[in-house]
Amino acid sequence: MIWVGLLDYAAVLVFALTGALAASRAQLDIVGFAFVACLTGVGGGTIRDVLLDRDPVFWIAEPFYIAVAVLGAIAVFFTAHLVESRYRWLTWLDAFALAVAVPAGASLAVTMDQSAPVIIIMGMVTGCLGGLMRDVVCNEVPLVLKQGELYASAAFAGAGGGVVALAVGLGEVPAIVLCGAVTLALRAGSIILGWRLPVYRTRPPRK
Repeated sequence: MIWVGLLDYAAVLVFALTGALAASRAQLDIVGFAFVACLTGVGGGTIRDVLLDRDPVFWIAEPFYIAVAVLGAIAVFFTAHLVESRYRWLTWLDAFALAVAVPAGASLAVTMDQSAPVIIIMGMVTGCLGGLMRDVVCNEVPLVLKQGELYASAAFAGAGGGVVALAVGLGEVPAIVLCGAVTLALRAGSIILGWRLPVYRTRPPRK
C-alpha cells in the first residue's frame, strides 16, 4: 500500500505543475493557478476512488495532497515566465505524470483485489482524466483527444503490461516499473517520433 501513496503524491505534484503551466498560458491569477493545479493533480485519482467506492477519497483522507498541488502552483506562478516554451514543458511534464499516475491507479486496484479489466481501467482513469479536466477548463484541445496521439492508448498498454507482469509472477515493484516504463516510452515516442494510431476516415459520399 505504501507504493500507492508515494505514486499518488508524485502524480499529484507533476500533474499540478502541468495545470499551473496551463493556467499561465491562459493568463490566470494566482487563485486560478491553484484551482487548475488542484483540479489537475487530484482529478483522475478522485474519479478512480469514487468508482472503486473508496471512502474517503484519497485527498480528503490526507489533505496534504492539496497542499502539494498548491505549492506546485505557487512555484510555477513565480517561475513560468522563465520558460521559453511553456507548452513543450507542459507536454513533457504531462507525459511523466501519466507514467506515474497509471501505475498509481492500477496499483490501488490491485490492492483492492479487482479483476484485470478493472485494474487496467483504473490505471487509465487515474492517468487521463486529470489532464482532460485541465485542458477543458483552460479551453485547450485535450491532449488525450488529439488526433491519433498515443495517450489513452499508452495508458492502456502500460496498465496492461503491469497486469501481465503480475500474472507471470514478476512481483509488485517490477510490475509498477514496467507499467510506468511502457506508458512513458509510448507517450515519448508519440511526442518525439510522431507515433500515431490510424484515425477514422470517412468514405467520399456516393453520387
